[in-house]
Amino acid sequence: MFRLNPNYRFSGAAAATIFNNEAHNPLFIVPKVANTYFCFSSTSFADACKLFDEMSDLDVVSATSIIGTFSKQHLHKEAIYLFTRMLFNNIRPTEFTFGTVIHSSTLLKDLNIGKQLHGCTIKSGLNSNVFVGSASLDLYSKLSTIEEARKVFEDTHQPNVVSYTTLISGYIKNKSFEDALWLFEEMPERNVVTWNAMISGFSQTGYNEEAVNIFIEMLRERVMPNESTFSCVIIAAANIGAIGKGRSLHGYVFKCLGDKLNVFIGNALISFYAKCGNMEDSLLVFDKLRGRNVVSWNALVCGYAQNGRGIEAIELFERMIVSGLKPNDVTILGMLWACSHAGLVTEGYSYFNKVLVFGKHYSVAVRFTRI
Repeated sequence: MFRLNPNYRFSGAAAATIFNNEAHNPLFIVPKVANTYFCFSSTSFADACKLFDEMSDLDVVSATSIIGTFSKQHLHKEAIYLFTRMLFNNIRPTEFTFGTVIHSSTLLKDLNIGKQLHGCTIKSGLNSNVFVGSASLDLYSKLSTIEEARKVFEDTHQPNVVSYTTLISGYIKNKSFEDALWLFEEMPERNVVTWNAMISGFSQTGYNEEAVNIFIEMLRERVMPNESTFSCVIIAAANIGAIGKGRSLHGYVFKCLGDKLNVFIGNALISFYAKCGNMEDSLLVFDKLRGRNVVSWNALVCGYAQNGRGIEAIELFERMIVSGLKPNDVTILGMLWACSHAGLVTEGYSYFNKVLVFGKHYSVAVRFTRI
C-alpha cells in the first residue's frame, strides 16, 4: 500500500508510465509505478483508496461517483489517482468517468496525462461521445493546438452547444476570428453562454468594437443578456472609450436590473466611466454599489490615478482603510501611480515605505526617482 505524504509529487516521466499501450489491454495500469508518484495527506482520500481496494462489489457507477466528488472539490490529482485504482480493479470506465478525469487533467494543465486519457477513450470507442468529446475539446483548446481541438470536434457525434462554444473560444484565443464567426453562424442553436464567449473573447483579444457589435446583434436576435454579458460588453466599451454606447448600456442595465447592481457590473461601470474621464459618474456608481469589494475600490483608485487626481486617490485610500477593507497589490500600485502622475513625490514614498513593497514594486518606485 502506498505511503501518505503531505508533498504530492507527479512528474512527466511518471505520467508516461501510467497508461500502458499493450494491444491486449489498452487500459492496463501499473499501480506500483503510480504509487511512487502519487502521495497525499488527506484522510478522506486514504479512506477512498481503502474503499477501492477492499470493496469487492465496487461498480463503475460508485467508482465514478467517488472520483467525481474529489474532482468537484478541486482535488484533481486525487481524482486521477483513483481512476488508476479503478482500472487496476478491472472496472471499465464510462463516458462520464473519462469526462471527469479529462476535465481534471485540463485543470491541472497536464496535457501529457490528458492525451493519454484521450487515447484510452479512442481505444474504448468512447471518443465520439459528446460528454467525452466536450472534455477532450476543452483540454486541447486550452493546452494544445487548435488543430487538435478541431479534430476532436469533428470526431464528436452530434456536438452540443458546449462543444461549439468551447471550439469557438479556442478559435478566438488563437485569433482565428473568421473561423470563430463561421462556426458561430453554423451553430444549430445559440444560447447566452455562447454569445458571452464571443463578446468576452473578442474583447480580451483587443477587438472591442467587434465585441460591442456582437452584443448589438445579440439584442437584435432577442437573446436576453445576463449579468456576465453586461460586464463583458461594458468592459469592451470602456476599452474603446465609447462614452455614448456605455451610457446606453448603463441605461439598459438599469432597465433590466433596476438599481440593484451586481458587483461585477458595478465594477465594470466604475472602470468604464473612469477610463472615459468621467470620475463624477464613476464615484456615483461606486457610492450606490452594494457589496463593494477590493476590486471596486481599486477601480476607483486607479481611475483617479489615470486622470491625474492624486489627492482624491489618497482620500479614497484613507476611506478604504477606515472601512476595514485590506488593500492589495493593485491598490498600492494604484496609489503609487496616482502620486506619481500628480507629482506627489513625498506622499508616494510615504505609502511606498508604509507597505514595505520596495522589491516587489521597484519598477513603480523608479518613477519617483525621476520626477
